[in-house]
Amino acid sequence: MRLNNLGLVHTSIERPAPEDVARLSKFGVATIHEAMGRVGLMRPYIRPVYTGAKLCGPVVTVLLQPGDNWMFHAAAEQVLAGDVIVAGCTTESEDGFFGELLATSLAARGCKGLVIDGGVRDVADLEEMEFPVFSRAINAKGTVKATLGSVNVPVVVANALVNPGDVVVADVDGVVVVPRELVGAVADASQAREDNEEAKRQKFREGVLGLDIYGMREPLAAAGLKYVEN
Repeated sequence: MRLNNLGLVHTSIERPAPEDVARLSKFGVATIHEAMGRVGLMRPYIRPVYTGAKLCGPVVTVLLQPGDNWMFHAAAEQVLAGDVIVAGCTTESEDGFFGELLATSLAARGCKGLVIDGGVRDVADLEEMEFPVFSRAINAKGTVKATLGSVNVPVVVANALVNPGDVVVADVDGVVVVPRELVGAVADASQAREDNEEAKRQKFREGVLGLDIYGMREPLAAAGLKYVEN
């Protein structure tokens, strides 16, 4: 009887409709997070390793063991064009799991980037390649290939649950996970939010105050806010 999900590579996962992923990719992380009801964010310690990095795509998940990057090589075979790898670890580790050679391998498969709750290295090379990576740390310390993890199992990355086939979106504001079955609906909600914000943005340009746009004056008065001249 299997006692855990280690040593498994699931070779068939369901991905969302490409057109829904494309629509979602137009929006920033903050907009998507708000449109979903303020859920789905990874902890903010996951940061882009170079300025301007951003990504959006269906997820191939990797469960790593500390100090061991063996499973990245197994995951590369499961990547389809447009996918993003999201990697968690069985326990905290900031070793340099990933670098330029793995990025070269994944890019050849059409991979659109990596999100990892761990360390990466070769950052200058990753930037030159324009291979977007979001990580917990930058660390030159290398890893071994000796311990089984898994590919395409549910993983927890920076406090966010990620299932294979979900969509991850990452930019300078952070990383958000959209459940596979909700990608189309979240794209619709994000567009509605963007349209609403554009209307407000125009009012702000015209000099209208947020106090009036959001109808704040009466609630503030009811809460006891007083204006005094001295």
